[in-house]
Amino acid sequence: MIFDLLITLLQNMSVIAVFAYLLSRTEIFKKVVYEQSSPRIKIFLIIFFGLLSALGTYLGVYIFGAYANIRAIGAVVAGLLGGPIVGLTTGLIGGLHRYTLGGFTAFACAVGTTSSGLTAGLVRKYRSFKQINAKFAFGLGILIMVIEMIYVLFLSESFVDAQRLVKVIALPMILNNALGIAIFINILKTTKNEEEKVRALQSQKALEIANRTLPHLREGLNYDSAAKAAATILSMTDIKAVSITNRNEVLAHKGLAEDHHQPGEKIITEATKRAIADRELAVIDKRTDIGCPVKGCELASAVVVPLKFDEELIGTLKFYKDNESSINDVDIELATGVANLLSTQIKIAHLEQAAQLTTQAELKALQAQIHPHFLFNALNTIISFCRTNPSEARRLLIKLSHFFRKTLKEGKKMVSLAEELEHVKNYIAIEKARFGDDLQMKIKVKDELLNLHLPSFILQPLVENAVRHGISPKSGIGIVEIIAKEKNNEVEIIIKDNGMGIEEGQLTEILKEGRGKGTGIGLTNVNSRLQKIYGNDYGLKIDSQLGIETKILVTIPQQDIEGGKA
Repeated sequence: MIFDLLITLLQNMSVIAVFAYLLSRTEIFKKVVYEQSSPRIKIFLIIFFGLLSALGTYLGVYIFGAYANIRAIGAVVAGLLGGPIVGLTTGLIGGLHRYTLGGFTAFACAVGTTSSGLTAGLVRKYRSFKQINAKFAFGLGILIMVIEMIYVLFLSESFVDAQRLVKVIALPMILNNALGIAIFINILKTTKNEEEKVRALQSQKALEIANRTLPHLREGLNYDSAAKAAATILSMTDIKAVSITNRNEVLAHKGLAEDHHQPGEKIITEATKRAIADRELAVIDKRTDIGCPVKGCELASAVVVPLKFDEELIGTLKFYKDNESSINDVDIELATGVANLLSTQIKIAHLEQAAQLTTQAELKALQAQIHPHFLFNALNTIISFCRTNPSEARRLLIKLSHFFRKTLKEGKKMVSLAEELEHVKNYIAIEKARFGDDLQMKIKVKDELLNLHLPSFILQPLVENAVRHGISPKSGIGIVEIIAKEKNNEVEIIIKDNGMGIEEGQLTEILKEGRGKGTGIGLTNVNSRLQKIYGNDYGLKIDSQLGIETKILVTIPQQDIEGGKA
């Protein structure tokens, strides 16, 4: 009898297993796997597994005035998915249903089923669904069913009848319920794993698309970049057509209906307008909702995803298919992933452009910072030479004009070391006219390094800083040296002076914004520009001994020789 009962329950349990497998293929079950904490999903779990628990009674076998059943499967699986409240409520539904059927075990079975759901829910509270596998579920099922058999023994109306019943039904019920719970959990875990694989593949595809579209979107979102991005997306997916818009018009359309969906057209589909207005994803399932005025247009369904930049909507990405209602979750997932990555790329392009503009603005600010004292002193020196040495005055005027032409004009971003040194020489020539032999300049640079490319207007501000703050306040002969040498695939340029030096406490503060002498823009600006171009490791390095000397180190990657990086 026990063996026959075991086989019968196993057959009936297989019905639930098949039912579970078929349901696992539906979209609602995929939501169950990923949205277990959602109130809407919890209500679904209670209703579905409550009915399944009641069905477990009907799929049982009537024996000795009671039911050998598989009712616990629904209650336990509900608890493992939804937690204590879901498990308790589901168990209560199955238990109350069993109680209405009567019999000497009615109360014991009702308590047992309710307890089973609650126990599974408490397990779920302290153990994530990721940690629950088929093996664990089988073991838990055995434990829960053993407890339920104890309830039957001690809560039934007749202990003698209950004892006779349990001897027959215990093994078949324990094994079949535990096996059913394990199979159900395994089906759900398999569904989740398959879904995660699909999502992983879509994420990988989205990243590949982003990687290929990145070079095109560096210039921002326009007709040309949108066309290249749309063509790339189309070639890497099974989507029939791809469209990219801004807020008002189509920027690019590739694929089906390309002959009449042209860039520059105003947006005509209501779904796209709604997605732009609501700033939310929209799915179009009908050809009529596409709204194409051309008769026979092949576009039948679409998903429209907003493109955003800092929460501001800048356009949309649209995926089209040629059959109505054919946009599925995979398409939506891919479109959303690609749209998010495109939005990020557009933001990066914008930030890069902003950084370039900032760097250019800083350069202009530095170029425009002609210290009044230098200008006045230079002019006064030239005026004095006009009386005593007109030819020297003429030479200084030429030097001054060259200096200001270099300083004030819209210069190149990168120049050769030779050009930068020429600018420094013009500056020193003007200052030397004022200081005379008390200012000397030494340049130690090998000829092969003169083609090194470095940012424009880097050395002169450092030399001017040495003259103004190092040499000018000090009596005696002041010497400024510029030394360039190769070291570890880099070129080190040292600006050295034998002036007043810098106090140790100021060394850590001098490169901070606004902390330098005067406005602080000179050293700070040069340091900032070097770091933005080459990285934080390439900022200025300052070493100074008070009253003895100051050294400023500029490091340039050696690949910039012969115009490499420039």
